[in-house]
Amino acid sequence: MTEADILRLAPLSERFERPAWVRRLNAMADSIGGAGQGARRLIPIDADELIQTALASLDLGNLGNVDSIGDFGDPGWRDRFDSLVRGVDLFDMHVVGRLMTRQEILRSLRTRILLGREWASKPVLASGRIEAPIVITGPARSGTSILFELLALDPALRAPRAAEVLHPLRFTDEATRLAMSECEQELWADVVPEFAAIHELRSDLPVECVTLTMPSFCGPHWAMLGIGAMQTDMVETYAFEKRLLQVLQHGEAQRTWLLKTPGHLIAIDLVFQTFPDAWIVITHRDPAKTMPSTVSTTAIVQWMRRESVDLAMLVRVIGGVFNAALDSVSERRAAARLPERFVDVHFQRLVTDPVETLRRSYASMGREFSDLHAERIRRYLSEKRRGKFGSHTYTPEEWGFSKREIREKLAGYIDRERIELED
Repeated sequence: MTEADILRLAPLSERFERPAWVRRLNAMADSIGGAGQGARRLIPIDADELIQTALASLDLGNLGNVDSIGDFGDPGWRDRFDSLVRGVDLFDMHVVGRLMTRQEILRSLRTRILLGREWASKPVLASGRIEAPIVITGPARSGTSILFELLALDPALRAPRAAEVLHPLRFTDEATRLAMSECEQELWADVVPEFAAIHELRSDLPVECVTLTMPSFCGPHWAMLGIGAMQTDMVETYAFEKRLLQVLQHGEAQRTWLLKTPGHLIAIDLVFQTFPDAWIVITHRDPAKTMPSTVSTTAIVQWMRRESVDLAMLVRVIGGVFNAALDSVSERRAAARLPERFVDVHFQRLVTDPVETLRRSYASMGREFSDLHAERIRRYLSEKRRGKFGSHTYTPEEWGFSKREIREKLAGYIDRERIELED
């Protein structure tokens, strides 16, 4: 599509209707200061106040210097936290979006303080080994989510669940933790009902690495929202994730971690730097199906919090970044310039015969695929109704792409990986 075509894309306000409760809350904020300013008056976002509120809510007594308590192996965290909070405060969000974001920052800050205290009091945590984790990645809508759920059914694997990631410490019963995390997981679909058809979030489901790394305050969750003034540090983001896994697994029987996010494609070298013996399970599908989905998902996530989204910018940035990542990883693998630790899962085969597809994937990794796991997969899929939240259907052109253009740009990737093109 031409630049002029992209600039003429229909705004999200013409594609989706906000629920009445969201419109009314946003209007309530606007009534005390106009768009943007009213939301700031109702929902203050200030670094010092957030820290004091987090400490008071934890009721941990005199902890001393909060910079040290929140260290968690990263002495420079406070500068990035302050930078992020300043960026969020200046960011143009409606009141519901501002409330959601304040809660995420405050919850992440509480989590970080608890993790920091745990890390400092138990030096043994740093020596915990993360052995040969299985890391799922691939473009959006290529089967990464269902693959994540099916692999998580293997009793030999350990997938991080949303509830334990959002609230990893200080819980005596699981029901309380599930209830506290449910709001953050399921509110997204309350604010934009169409989101449920894209990605189901539940507190008891495995959760992506994007969520694991929120308390690093420098990772992809905040960048996905469009907070441009933050300090991004992917090296520390991955280091944070490893430390969190070390905390979560402490005291448990050793199991293989199962991790997932499409963003690992962009940072594949950091994945291997952090987890040298990782197995990368990479999903493949016709990029004419996947590339528009990446843009639409990001756009909807931003629209949850804003009145307008710069679709043209998302098309240019996301299209460029993910095109380059897909092609680069594929080309480097073909040239033997990446470790031979990849397993390929093609979407069409996964959908047609998931048990056999996973059986072959396990064989590639030298892992045993048990009959119990196979039976769990069959039962899970028989009970998981497809399209229970509706379907998120669209054409590539609605999100700034054309089939021909996408396939031409990724012709090398399509050929090397033998991608099956779809109608």
